[in-house]
Parts: sequence; structure tokens; C-alpha cells
Amino acid sequence: MKRITIKRVSAAILSFGLIIVLLAGCGSGSGDPSAPAYRTVDEIKKSGVINIGVFSDKSPFGYVDEYGDYQGYDVYFAYRIGKDLGVDINFVSTEAANRIEYLQTGKVDIILANFTVTPERAEEVDFALPYMNVALGIVSPSDAVIESLDQIGPDDEVIVISGTTAETYLEKNYPEIKLQKYDTYAAAKTAFENRNGVAWANDNTEVIAFAIENEGYVVGIPSLGSQDTIAPAVTKGNESLLYWLNDEIKALGEENFFHKDYEETLLDTYGKDYEDTLVVEGGVVK
Repeated sequence: MKRITIKRVSAAILSFGLIIVLLAGCGSGSGDPSAPAYRTVDEIKKSGVINIGVFSDKSPFGYVDEYGDYQGYDVYFAYRIGKDLGVDINFVSTEAANRIEYLQTGKVDIILANFTVTPERAEEVDFALPYMNVALGIVSPSDAVIESLDQIGPDDEVIVISGTTAETYLEKNYPEIKLQKYDTYAAAKTAFENRNGVAWANDNTEVIAFAIENEGYVVGIPSLGSQDTIAPAVTKGNESLLYWLNDEIKALGEENFFHKDYEETLLDTYGKDYEDTLVVEGGVVK
């Protein structure tokens, strides 16, 4: 996997950008403390910095490498956004459970953290056009493979990450299954490796990557529930940034940007066979 060249942001610029966030409040500049905290495209450009929420522990989508730099599929996209806006990037490490909160409080301008589009989430944030397909999957140890949810007994527990679609799906459709919840990908991974649960439910892209990278595990259920999409999210009502992102994704599709992103960041993990299945180019789901 090729490393992304990191353009470091100076402390002075970051500080100025954060001040702008606090002073700007809502993009309308109304001063209403009850209004959502977001910045328009013009305000972001004026500050010189955009705040983008990404994962720091979820390889190969968003993670911090051995040099302390952010890498991954989402991060590659984030750098292009910064370049085309003409601003530097302040990466904000996020967890699944606080993605919506970080947008609503103005801590970030955009979430690019493997964020699956759901009707419930769309009531709280605005999703731009998608850039990836995803479904749920179940990974389990190779000496006790779970190929059907019917194999999970009343005393068994399935590991999930709080705030993910896996948690929501299982609670809604299989309330009898006991869930063992963790706040971070790293914590869930450690618990699973320690056999604290019989299986781990997550996005199929993530469990497939885990099984490929870690010997002794099998994705017994590669697709669970409906096929969904991954998309950038902005604060509810931030039409300025939403429209800009949609235009950006369409324009990037004309140059097959997301296929290039896949080949730079995901090819080593998934190989060529998954490329057209996973990548959504130009916001058009086929």
C-alpha cells in the first residue's frame, strides 16, 4: 500500500481555524445559540482549514500509521477535498458513537468515517452522495464458524461497536441475541481476539479485511441485511457544504477518482475482485 504524503498543518493555522468555528456558530451567522453549529463553504475557505472527522484505528479506511500520519480510503478522499477547497485539513479522530455529535456541536465540518447511510441517521445529519457500497457481515474463529445466526445460542454473545449499523440491525431484527458492545474498533478487535464473544458483527468490508489480515478467522456470513452505502455527512441544514460535496463527488467520478482511491488504499487488502463491488463512482449506485 502506498503512503499518502502528509501536508502538516501549523499550530497557528489550526488555532485560527478553531477560533473561526467557535465564532462562526451557525453558517447563517444569526447568533442563535439553539441553531446548529456549522460553517459554510465560504467560511471554511476564509479560515483556511477544514475539520474532517475520520477513524484513527480502522485500517484500511481510516487509521494512524507508524509515522503518526492519517491513512486510508476515507483519508485519501479527505485530502482531495482539502486540495479542491484550497484549505488545509485538521483531522479529528472520531468513534462510531460520536460521529453525529461531532457534527451537531461543530467539532467537525464533515464526517468521513465509514458512515453508512440510514433513514434514522438522515434525520439528524445530511448525507452527500455515496462513494462506497457496504453490507453487514459476521466474522468468527475458524474452529467455530458462524454461518447462520441460528447457530448463536442463548448464552452466546456477539461483539458489536456502539453506534454502528450492526448494533442497530441486530437489536431490531434479533433482539434475543446478546450483544457485547464496545466504543472503539480497537477495543472490539481485542475483545474478539480474546474470545470474549462467539462472533463479531460489523460492516462486511471490515470483517473481510480482518479475516484476511488475521489468520484463524472466517467470514461465515459475508452479507447480512440490505445492501447500503457509505457517504460523507455534514451538519443538518448546511446546504452550502452539502451542495459543494455533491458537485465534488460527481466531478471526481468523471476521472474515476474512487477507483484510484481503492487501488491506492484497499487493493492490498481486498484485491481486484472486490473493486467494482465496493466502489461507487460519481455518486451513482449500480
